[in-house]
Order: sequence, then structure tokens, then C-alpha cells
Amino acid sequence: MLGLKKLDKFVLKSFLWLFCATFCICLFICVMQFLWRYVEDLAGKGLSMEVLIEFFFWASVVMVPMAFPLAILLAALICFGNLGERFELTAMKSAGISLMRIMAPLAFTSVLMALVSFYFQNDTAPKGQIKMWTLLLSIKQTSPEVDIPEGSFYDQIPGYNLYVKRKNPQTGMLYDVMIYSFANGFADARVIRSDSAKLSVTGDKKFLVLDLFHGEMFENLQSQTNMMLHDVPYRREIFRHKTSLIDFNSGFEKMDESFMTRQYMSKNLEQLDESIDSLNLCIDSMGYALYELSRATTYALPRLSGSDSAMLREARVEWMDPDSVFRVSTAEMQRRIITDARASTAGLDWDLKGMNLVDTQRFLWRHEIEWHKKFALSVACIIFFFIGAPLGSIIRKGGIGTPMVVSVLFFVVYFIIDTTGQKMAKEGIWPAWFGVWLSAFALIPVACFLTYMANRDSTVFNADLYKSAFRRLLGLREERHVTRKEVIIEDPDYEGLLERELPLLRQEAGEYLSTHELRRLPNYISLWRQQAHDEKILRLSEKLEQIVENLGNSRDKEVLDAVNRYPVLSAHAHQSPFRRPGLNLAVGIVFPVGLFFYFRISRYRLRLYKDLQLIISVNQTLEQRIAVLRGSESSEKNSITS
Repeated sequence: MLGLKKLDKFVLKSFLWLFCATFCICLFICVMQFLWRYVEDLAGKGLSMEVLIEFFFWASVVMVPMAFPLAILLAALICFGNLGERFELTAMKSAGISLMRIMAPLAFTSVLMALVSFYFQNDTAPKGQIKMWTLLLSIKQTSPEVDIPEGSFYDQIPGYNLYVKRKNPQTGMLYDVMIYSFANGFADARVIRSDSAKLSVTGDKKFLVLDLFHGEMFENLQSQTNMMLHDVPYRREIFRHKTSLIDFNSGFEKMDESFMTRQYMSKNLEQLDESIDSLNLCIDSMGYALYELSRATTYALPRLSGSDSAMLREARVEWMDPDSVFRVSTAEMQRRIITDARASTAGLDWDLKGMNLVDTQRFLWRHEIEWHKKFALSVACIIFFFIGAPLGSIIRKGGIGTPMVVSVLFFVVYFIIDTTGQKMAKEGIWPAWFGVWLSAFALIPVACFLTYMANRDSTVFNADLYKSAFRRLLGLREERHVTRKEVIIEDPDYEGLLERELPLLRQEAGEYLSTHELRRLPNYISLWRQQAHDEKILRLSEKLEQIVENLGNSRDKEVLDAVNRYPVLSAHAHQSPFRRPGLNLAVGIVFPVGLFFYFRISRYRLRLYKDLQLIISVNQTLEQRIAVLRGSESSEKNSITS
């Protein structure tokens, strides 16, 4: 860390420790999300611990590029959230250090991590893809361990369905056994019913030995070609002891890895470039060959003349029998039928060639998508840093709770957009570059917006701000919460309140009620022509808040209770919604919108009427209580003087 300042070292140390922890968490989540899709292939196979550990290791290697962006996002969120929550970010800014300067060492670190992610995707991840998919396909081909349940059919043995009513775990004996065997096809189905049976595995784990006791077997012989058994539809056999050998390889055998080297996910950039060039050349060659073949081949479709149709009607040939049609046709018509058959065969041939061309084209799209993904995931590391760091400085919430929720939401949005884009690219609807980079195009404006707002110390994510706006939109009333202060520096001016402020506030509220008919619905047309807000209510609201602030220093409980009864006046909601008359007129013309604001304004006018009446009532209560308090203070002073 040579050449770095103490501030840079402090921020880097805070971030790197968090990155190590969040990377482990994110890698675990990604691996579990991947393995959840293949849990059925892993369960019940009797795999050794070495095989499982190897599979989990290579799955973790493959998921590292996906875990990098999420880990950077979560670490940046927690780091700057902790700095903001402990007011360390505020101290840095008060010292004249901008947010961009604080983020600079971490931005450089995120670029280095993006390069590491690219190197990992280009060098290590392809090898991990080969190892992981080879193991996964080998596990899929491994037969499961035989664990026959009681009271239900077991179909994990290929070609057999076993039903066991009960079993003895100590001796391994099975009782009331019924077996349906379809190993030789449904035409030669075999049904076995026995009182008891015992199932064991050979030493090389390639065969199952089934010992059956006291039962009978029913076998269908419909497909037998033996002349002696030609007229025998089935065979029934009663036995006291019967042994069957079933082919069942339950041992794990790892497949050869060479088949994975041609797959797109197991190639680096150089190999992908070579494959893309080869596939483009192959598609061009196939397309040119089909074009030349289409020019050289022509087929004439047959058309029935009137005499041919009459001849067929006279012959009374059933149209469902093609041989009859061909036999009664003329030589010319037979030639046309043969030409038509050749054309149909050619059509099938063209379909097969077209399918081969489409499959090659899809294989090319997969290679192009993989080529762009190696760059897109690396760039995502930088994008997520410039989302996480500004967002953490705005939210200012440390710990793992809030940052985890926010980071998961952003990553889910990124994953949905990325999955949609890649699906469109795989189907050829969008170009490969657009489908892969769509998620980056969607999140880059978000990163720029958050960085800009955080650099300006914006309150864009202040929850109280949105709660207040939501309450105002729905017309929910705010309540006062004035409590008794532990330390009071200056007592309320009871004399000034009693003689001037409270009577004046009561007088102005009464005058407003007498001059404004708030209980009546306003005129719809004149409402949108108002050009200014109600200045009287604004002044009355300011005086009310000054009185509340003054009386908030009181020690008397009754005074504080009365102050909490004061309403919070909505000084603008009972008038037209905008200051500009043009906007008000536009809202009034758009009738559905204007009707919403009209009823909202009417509701607030009625609320203002009730609030002004409440102010008058509370003022009277406060004047009486303050007069009592002043009288008690005067008597105390007189007693002290005497």
C-alpha cells in the first residue's frame, strides 16, 4: 500500500475485509442456487464423499464470476453504510474531502477485480466447466441405490416396477412382492407375484440378484417367433424358488472429458474466436450448397385432368387405398404420382438439411453469447460498485440487514434482465451482443444517477421524506408529539401568550371562518382560475407553530396535553394544486384528473374548517390554564415576599 494516504488505507481496509466475507456468502448462494436444479440427480446415487467434494469444488469454481459482482455490490453497500452510520463519512466531507475522492481507491480496486474476474473467466472457468459437466453427466448416468419403499411402486430399476407390502430391515427380506417387468418390451410383459423375496447386489455392483420364494409368474408371448409357440398367447409358471439376474450397474464411472472440449462454455476467447470463424464459414458453405442444389433440382407437381378424375370415379376406387389408386391409373397419371412422391421425399430432405443449418446457426449464437459474457460479467463488477458505494452513502445503514435486501433486489433485477436478453439472443431474436449487454445498458444509467445524487448529498432515499409525501397524497393527518423536556433553558412567555399571541390567533381563526364558506363545495370553474395560495392561512399556520414551540418548554402537563391537541394545518391543500394558473387550467380541463383534485380540495376545506374550530377551542383552554398558572405564580411570590 505504498503511496496511499491514511484515508485510502482506512477505506481500503474496511472494504477488503467486507469483500472477503460477502464473497463467501455470495458464492455459497450461487452454488446452492445452481445445485438446487440437480439435487434429484445427486440424491440416492450412493456417491462417495470424494466425488461429492470434487463436484462441489468445480461448481464453486464455475460460479466465481457470477459471485464477483454481487459481492462487490454488497461489500460497497455495507462499507459506505457503516461509514455513514458512524458519521465517519460526514467527518470526511466536513474536512473538505469529496465523495468521489473517498471512492477513488475503491473504484481502482473494483477495476482490478474486474480484470481478475475476466482472467478467471477466460482461463480457469472453462477448465472448471469441463470438470463439472463431466462429473454431472457421469453422476446422471449412475444408477441410484436400491431402496425399495413399503406400500408403493419402485421404478428406479430400468425395465422393472416393484411393489413390496412390507420388509424386514434386519434380514433384508421382502414380503408380498409384485413385479412388473418390461425389460423385453410391452409385448413381452412379465408379471411376477411371490410371497417373499430377497434382493442383493453382486460384488462388482453391476448386477442385482433377485431371489423369489413361493410364487407364480405370468409372461406374455405375443411377439414370439418360435413356430412351436406360435399359438401360445402367454405362459404361466408356478415356482417355489426362482433366481433372476438383473443388469444394474450402480458403480460410479467417470466419463471421458474429451466430449466437453467442443462445447462453447469450455473455451477461452481465442478458442471462441476460432470456433466462431469456423461456424460462420460452415454456415456460408451450407447455405451456398443448398442454393446450388435448389437451382439444379426442379419438381413438377401432378394435376389431375378431367378425364383422369372421371376415370377414377368410374372405377369407384377408395381414396384411402393408394395402391388401388395407382393400379387403376393411366400411365401418364402414374408418372405424375411417382413425380409427386419424389417431390415429397425431396421436401423431407430439404427439411432435414434446413434443420442441420438451423442447429449450426444456434450453435454459433451460443458461442457469440459466451464471447460477450466474458466481458459483460467483468464490466458488471464496476457497474455494481458505482451502484453500491453511492447507495450506501445515501442510505447510511450499516450491518448486513438493509444492505443485503437492497443488493439482492438490484441483483434480481440484473439477473432477470440478463436472463431475458440471453434467451432472446439464443433464439436469434436479438443479436448476441445486445442480449448479453442489455443488463449493463439498463444499470449504467442507474449507477450514474446514484453517483450524481450521492455526490450532491441528496435525500433521494430518505424514508421519512417519502412517508410524508405519501401521507399528504392520501390526506392522512399528522399528529403532534410534544413531550416534557428534561432540561428547559427558557420558560414560556406566559404573559405575552395570554395577552397577545393566543387572543390574536383565536381572532384570526374566527375571522377566517366567518369570511370563508369552507363547508360549501367550491365552484369547479373558478377553482382552477386561482393564481395564488392562501396567504392568510400561511400566516396563521406560522403563528400556530411559534406558539407550539414556545409552549413546548412548559413543565405543566395540562398545557402540553392541550398543545398536542393543536392540528397540523395543511396550508395549501384547500386551494388549487399548482402555483401556475396554466397547470391548474390544464388539470381542470382533463376532467377525470380535475375531478380527483376537486374532491380532494373539498375534503381539505372541510378539514380546515374543523381545524380552525379546534384551534379556537384549544386557545380558550390554554388561556384559562395559563391564567391559573400565572395566579399560582403570583401567590407564591407574595408568600415568599411576606
